[in-house]
Amino acid sequence: MKLIFLDAKTIGDDLDLSFFDQFGDVVKYSFSTPEEVPERVQDADVIIVNKIEINETTIGTAANLKLVCVTATGTNNLDKEYLDKRGIAWRNVAGYSTESVAQHTFAMLFYLLEHLRYYDDYVKTGIYASQPRFSHFGLPYYELDGKTWGIVGMGNIGRRTAAIAAAFGFRVIYFSTSGKSSCGEYTRVDFDTLLKESDVITLHCPLNDRTRNLIDWDALETMKKTAVLVNVARGAVVNEADLCRALKEDQIMGAGIDVLSQEPINPDNPLLQIRDSSRLLITPHMAWASVEARTRVVTETCKNIEAFLRGEPRNVLNP
Repeated sequence: MKLIFLDAKTIGDDLDLSFFDQFGDVVKYSFSTPEEVPERVQDADVIIVNKIEINETTIGTAANLKLVCVTATGTNNLDKEYLDKRGIAWRNVAGYSTESVAQHTFAMLFYLLEHLRYYDDYVKTGIYASQPRFSHFGLPYYELDGKTWGIVGMGNIGRRTAAIAAAFGFRVIYFSTSGKSSCGEYTRVDFDTLLKESDVITLHCPLNDRTRNLIDWDALETMKKTAVLVNVARGAVVNEADLCRALKEDQIMGAGIDVLSQEPINPDNPLLQIRDSSRLLITPHMAWASVEARTRVVTETCKNIEAFLRGEPRNVLNP
């Protein structure tokens, strides 16, 4: 059996990928362009991929292909209709990054809420050394206890984030983008209520027709001017031009963005106009990528292949 890993470097250089060797002949490409894929997958039985588009154009030449494994939860890059038509199975990995993404959500929040960039610069530029007082608190910050945390998307990551927020004393509310999610521990509200009442709003929902541009100018205008927005879901859930405008016009206090509409970021992305890191923190889609989470991706992908070869359904999901 031949396995082709089309973009192995997307899960890092520091992981042991020798686990895949047990399945047969394994070819690992660091990255692949859409133009390179057809030739590389011609004799593949299994394709392992992270973000590369899988469709008739890219895998139409793969006559022996039986399984596509995605080393992620999101499967927007798969043309599932085409895969079904050809009888090609696909599997993803769910739940591997819950702790990592929840952790990064709070890292971004604390950075923004406590103005850490401002205070670090205050010390390192020498201003603190020349002041007469022992303390400086030029930009005020507030305690978390008693504030309201609004979650959009109450899946595994949303629930874990909610639990940590509650431990800090937040009142947690949530909005279900599908209308199907129920979580008895926290209060479910409509979208408008979540926008109006939340001091912190974090996004953990999938990208689909219901969530694309969910956070637009109308939503941002409805939020509290003291609110912080954190997006660790998918970039296109937020209208980036509208967010840029909202930050410029002080419509919200700040935003933490780990995902973007185009990745790597387009040099013309309007968010790059915001140079003040105390108002806007952008990280390069890294919330999922703790060492532990990436190790789980490898382990779970191997288990998916093993189960498929035994004829057992595993991670047959449609996020």
